[in-house]
Amino acid sequence: MAIFLAMPGNEELADQLAALTSGEAGELEVRRFPDGESYVWVRSSVKGRRTFVVCTLARPDLQFLALLFAASELRNLGAERIELIAPYLAYMRQDARFHEGEALTSAIFARLISLHFDALITVDPHLHRHASLDELYSIPSTVVRVGPLIGEWIAANIERPAILGPDAESEQWVEAMAQTARAPWAVLRKARKGDRQVELHAPDLREFGGREIVIVDDIVSSGATMLQAIELVRENGFGPPQCIVIHLLADTATTAKISNESASLFASDTTENGYQLFQVGPLIAKALAGTTADAL
Repeated sequence: MAIFLAMPGNEELADQLAALTSGEAGELEVRRFPDGESYVWVRSSVKGRRTFVVCTLARPDLQFLALLFAASELRNLGAERIELIAPYLAYMRQDARFHEGEALTSAIFARLISLHFDALITVDPHLHRHASLDELYSIPSTVVRVGPLIGEWIAANIERPAILGPDAESEQWVEAMAQTARAPWAVLRKARKGDRQVELHAPDLREFGGREIVIVDDIVSSGATMLQAIELVRENGFGPPQCIVIHLLADTATTAKISNESASLFASDTTENGYQLFQVGPLIAKALAGTTADAL
């Protein structure tokens, strides 16, 4: 029987996955000493067992060392296979060097994960210059997609939708989502001028007349792209759009502003954000079901 261990803040998902896969919810204690160093105690028996560590990696710097400590101790305790379930996978942004001396953090992070884990399961990673995670990670990786779930929700809840993506990178999954929702779609043109500065340009949106615009983005962190997209939609004569985000990382003030300026704001539960509508637990469990019951 597989065992699921949760890093702090991931207990609900670990329990859900254990229940959905007939596995065991194990016990992992992680806390900090007064000096800020991490304390890690694997309190469940893992010897000879397939072991999943559940840890969404939003704000990764606060928890990454403890995660590696946990993986190392699991190996020491004789876990047969150690797999990381990271609904949000961090350090995908810096995938190229633009100046000499810049750390290629996506590659460095991938090497560290690959060194300590035997496999990776994640949700809609932010691939930009890479075709797949295999170009970064040397361990097997499984990618779970939320897009079909979002497309089904749009079809069921919005009478005449039109789906708008934030940039050319989003074209592939926006098109697939639109096919599921049976809706027309378009993408904005984006020029990034800094970590928090973007400039968007809208295509001709007249063909969407009489429809309700749904803006869908995979990641919202600074919120600049989403807020500017909302403004463009309204400048083109449409009402406040629906906004859907897969990985919502923005702070409370930014998410509140997006929510106030849109018809609604919904996100998946890959991060704790207060706007969770789309649950990834059943999707991850379904991906794990490809393994035989004995292995799980």
